[in-house]
Amino acid sequence: MVNLSFGIVALGANLPLSERDPAATLRIALGILHTAPGISITATSRIWRTPAMPAGSGPDFANAAALIATRLPPQEVLDSLHRIEADHGRDRSTGRWSARVLDLDLIAMDDRIEPDMAGLRAWIDLGAEDQARRAPDRLILPHPRMQDRAFVLAPLAEIAPGWQHALTGRSVAAMLADLGPDALAGMHPVRAAESPGFA
Repeated sequence: MVNLSFGIVALGANLPLSERDPAATLRIALGILHTAPGISITATSRIWRTPAMPAGSGPDFANAAALIATRLPPQEVLDSLHRIEADHGRDRSTGRWSARVLDLDLIAMDDRIEPDMAGLRAWIDLGAEDQARRAPDRLILPHPRMQDRAFVLAPLAEIAPGWQHALTGRSVAAMLADLGPDALAGMHPVRAAESPGFA
């Protein structure tokens, strides 16, 4: 039997879908994820309101984080996340950091490093200009930008403040503190990430 793994999923949306606002889309996506084959949600953060990045690039985002338990390999988890995005009309052809109806990122799985230490380090050290125009062609774990993003770390700190980065050993709480007090400017929790079908 394959061992149970624990993962982190970051959720975001800043465009309405049909009649639903982005926060409602996140709640629905959480419910779908919890019932996806082989995946269970064990904890969810509140939903946060976050300014779009870079500043002025679009409407504010709704962001949240979830902890999952699964026996699936990381790529199959990512495939499930991409299917949920696609079912909600996510268009990946609009470019990186564009407005979107739903964004689901696999941030980490246990203490896995993918594809290897050198590959992860190369993506973490990528310069800002290259970050804007290059995207990995494979799964990178932990997510190479997680330590830079308050919109990932602040929700995650509510449910897993002690989780440690597999490469750097820094905890979520420490990584959030490293960003400084200005990192949370304009961010605030707006409601609990409640969704039908799971507690």
